[in-house]
Amino acid sequence: MSSDKNIYNPLLFIFVCSLKRRSLRATKHEKMIFKDRHIGPNAEERNEMLKAVGVSTVDELIDKTVPSQIRLQQPLQLAAAQTEHEYLAGLEEKAKLNSLNHNFIGQGYYGTLVPPVTLRNIFENPGWYTAYTPYQAEISQGRLEALLNFQTMVMDLTSMDMANASLLDEGTAAAEAMIMFYNSRSRDQKKSDVNKFFVADHCFDQTIDVVKGRAKSMGIDLEIGAYESFTPSKEYFGALVQFPDKTGKVTNLDAFITSAHALDIKVGVATDLMTLVLLKGAGQWNADAVFGNSQRFGVPMGLGGPHAAFFATKEEYKRNLPGRIIGVSKDVDGHYALRMALQTREQHIKRDKATSNICTAQALLAVMASMYAVYHGPKGLRKIAIDIHQKALYVQSKLQEMGVKVLNDHYFDTLQIENVSGLADAATSSGINLNITDNYTTISLDESHTAAQIEALLNLFAATTGSERVSVSTGAWADQKCPLGADLHRSDAILSHPTFNKYHSETKMMRYLKSLENKDLSLVHSMISLGSCTMKLNAAAELMPLSWPEFANIHPFAPKSQWQGYQEIFDELAADLCEITGFAGMSLQPNSGAQGEYAGLMVIKAYHEANGDHHRNICLIPSSAHGTNPASAVMAGMKVVVTACDEHGNIDVNDLKAKAEEHKENLAALMITYPSTHGVYESAVIEITSIIHENGGQVYMDGANMNAQVGLTNPGNIGADVCHLNLHKTFAIPHGGGGPGMGPIGVAKHLVPFLPGNPHVEGVGGDQAIHSISAAPYGSGLILLISYGYIKMLGAEGLVESTKNAILNANYIRAKLAGHFDVLYAGENDTVAHEMIVDCREFKKTAGVEVADIAKRLIDYGFHAPTVSFPVAGTLMIEPTESEDKEELDRFIEAMITIRAEINEIEAQGLDQENNLLKNAPHTAHLVTANEWNLPYSREKAAYPLSYLKTNKYWVPVRRVDNAYGDRNLVCACLPIEAYLEETV
Repeated sequence: MSSDKNIYNPLLFIFVCSLKRRSLRATKHEKMIFKDRHIGPNAEERNEMLKAVGVSTVDELIDKTVPSQIRLQQPLQLAAAQTEHEYLAGLEEKAKLNSLNHNFIGQGYYGTLVPPVTLRNIFENPGWYTAYTPYQAEISQGRLEALLNFQTMVMDLTSMDMANASLLDEGTAAAEAMIMFYNSRSRDQKKSDVNKFFVADHCFDQTIDVVKGRAKSMGIDLEIGAYESFTPSKEYFGALVQFPDKTGKVTNLDAFITSAHALDIKVGVATDLMTLVLLKGAGQWNADAVFGNSQRFGVPMGLGGPHAAFFATKEEYKRNLPGRIIGVSKDVDGHYALRMALQTREQHIKRDKATSNICTAQALLAVMASMYAVYHGPKGLRKIAIDIHQKALYVQSKLQEMGVKVLNDHYFDTLQIENVSGLADAATSSGINLNITDNYTTISLDESHTAAQIEALLNLFAATTGSERVSVSTGAWADQKCPLGADLHRSDAILSHPTFNKYHSETKMMRYLKSLENKDLSLVHSMISLGSCTMKLNAAAELMPLSWPEFANIHPFAPKSQWQGYQEIFDELAADLCEITGFAGMSLQPNSGAQGEYAGLMVIKAYHEANGDHHRNICLIPSSAHGTNPASAVMAGMKVVVTACDEHGNIDVNDLKAKAEEHKENLAALMITYPSTHGVYESAVIEITSIIHENGGQVYMDGANMNAQVGLTNPGNIGADVCHLNLHKTFAIPHGGGGPGMGPIGVAKHLVPFLPGNPHVEGVGGDQAIHSISAAPYGSGLILLISYGYIKMLGAEGLVESTKNAILNANYIRAKLAGHFDVLYAGENDTVAHEMIVDCREFKKTAGVEVADIAKRLIDYGFHAPTVSFPVAGTLMIEPTESEDKEELDRFIEAMITIRAEINEIEAQGLDQENNLLKNAPHTAHLVTANEWNLPYSREKAAYPLSYLKTNKYWVPVRRVDNAYGDRNLVCACLPIEAYLEETV
């Protein structure tokens, strides 16, 4: 394995790999069962917990909890569980089936050199990858700062007013731009039913395919054509172009954008951040949205992901901007603080009126990309960009000497050449990947290409053209002069903020990353009991292979023969997920839960249309559903009809039946979550699915609560037709501070033909495939390894035990909190599923305490709050998962009971309802150690309410953040240094 083919520092890579692989050989005899590593409570602890719950065995609890009519009759048919070392050894053999060819494909994915300091301190660091989405701002200041860096970087390079904290990939970002323009049409455009959107055919093929699918679902009239021949007219509301385009051509966009704006046509520009280091940001041409993929900023290709897309726009679109925005605010003491702005919980507030169904995106990868810019700084980035451009110029000059015709005069890193006879076969045998189409070939250069690789490339052409062989020395391209005109060159400063100009030594960078990590609370500190989010163990053995070059360095459009190891993994994972879900087919393409929802609904829609039922567009959604459900239904072109829930939180079957019959001629689907969002296995679920089928609809199941199904029941057994799986919940992919995630969909046999395809890779999707859901054929292919490992190491027995223990842990917490807190909903035998909703609404009447106060006070106890006010306002939804042991559960229970006692003090003693432990929470070290202390309780009670905190205290960096101030004064970039100086005075 040569260092040419490695994205990492060669010496570091050799050391790490030899260490890992020696470890495999040295400890092969170890037979520790993985499920005993993954599942928290041991046998003795389980017995104590069962006694508290009031049952004798786990199976007795399951029989009381899961309705008998939906239970599986046969155990899962999966391969025997492997130990960690057996699994890694087997995976190493699969890795050898992947070929690390020299990649010059480009098309949105490029080789990059991942700085070892970010590889080790972010990508491989559980302090970063196990953190949750930063809804609770006070314990997320580190990753919020990193994401603010990302936004600042994007705004600087694109020359736009504002940017979000990442999207899923470039293709879906383009679709989001189209929808943003569609929703932003002027009053006159809406009156005139202006419905046309132009897409230049020079955009990446995968982007066009994703946009096609989204346009079809929304009823948008899409026109795809040559950029040069487009004639703007009032029929269009928007247009999409690429800079540089897929052939590598660089074009001044000023005239195109000006002519479009003259007719109120919004223009989106897909672009490349590395290009923008040297060339003008599209904002300087007055583009309305600028987006793309930040992958080449230090994130490996990974067969297509995960990567952080970026999206920047004008301030006038701030209310329509998809995804999350990190904004600057202050805490109650006036200190600088960050939080998510505007759209924090948009889907739950706006539901079917939401601007997008994207809840979170690719936070961990956005952090990596931002730190690539921080580490290199503007000078380092410019040096890298110039080096890439000079490599392309050098290759062009050598090809022209060989008589190869180069078709593009102006480019950054990609050459378009006439096809050369015999090139394709010669390239394959030489281990070189090019983008060869019917009409031309493109060659993309990147920072990872060495002199040896460029020499191999040029000698490939020498052999096919009969030219003399060439010899290329390191830096041979350094004297190449950029031919691009002044109208394209960037003249303004970039990344001038101090953050991008001070951390260029590894010592400084390491300390900066650690300082940010220390501000945050993650699974390395304590359990995160978020209901519906399933923050379980992300095992090291599952994650280690992500750093192996044989997986990390594969281009998503490389020939399938070069990633047979990946293909075997995908085939086995899909088969295992089909067995677990009871479905006939599985698409691994959707790269988030929200994308899975959309994909599932689009498959259902395609099925109806294939049957001639184009009119079926009604989607029934219970009032308790996750907020992304109605947003996804609207994206799929469906009309949402809400069905009621009864006083126990279950779907009101009578109301459902009435609405299904009312809309039977147009019924497309029902969207349900099972167990319900209220944490209950609804016994009427089979009746519910039957009602939908009897009225011509399909049943879509939200897989958010699959952790309470695996091995006990499954969607196919219940009667669902499609279900998306949150692999970042049930199947152990880390949440990464708000992403990455994956949302594959399983479908019944009649829906298999419609699974999504991909324009670049054959054999993906069904024979009547819908358009791509994500840009890459297998979405974020790299992280599918995690879920593959999770299943292989747990096996059938471990998977079912995990489900049972998740249910046990939840019922144990419920039993121990009884008498202190009321749980809103329970099943017919008075048990809960894997999560529960704790009612905190009464405390506002009796003590002036809101549920948010309890959430903030939990920070003082070292815990992330459970899910707040969802699905019922004023409540906490608690989900412990199977990975937490009894000691940790007891610590959380003790914290909750102590907080209840603090509320009782306010109630019983008549304490000030605006000045107490809960209202003032969280308490920072700065507050507790200040010379003056004027609060009506002791410093010890504020900071150390329980004894364990004296030896293991997480100090929150800021007090309660003022969200309203931040929204009124929206700032979504790093403040100038003067602002920080003023804040500290």
